[in-house]
Amino acid sequence: QVQLVESGGGLVQAGESLRLSCAASGDISGINAMAWYRQAPGKQRVLVANIIGGGSTNYAHSVKGRFTISRDNAKNMAYLQMNSLKPDDTAVYFCAAEWNWQNFKYDYWGQGTQVTVSS
Repeated sequence: QVQLVESGGGLVQAGESLRLSCAASGDISGINAMAWYRQAPGKQRVLVANIIGGGSTNYAHSVKGRFTISRDNAKNMAYLQMNSLKPDDTAVYFCAAEWNWQNFKYDYWGQGTQVTVSS
């Protein structure tokens, strides 16, 4: 069982940066994938970025070139560096871990951290 806790959200102006952190309660070195999702008000939760196994990454088109996902297995942490933020990036951001190939979803989720970008 892995527990995830996100931090680093807040209120920023357009063009600024934030770094979200995801702290895992256990050893994440064996986790096959980690991801960041976001959910804007009235919208579905969508994938922002994921990092798989040895470090292969994937990004939503809307954040490619601005956001960077990373993980530090030694610290049991994952991060999302967000640069050049836009008002459309406003959402609750969730950390997820361990892709389940049977259910096609992540097994572990954090509670989320709010990111608000003002224009």
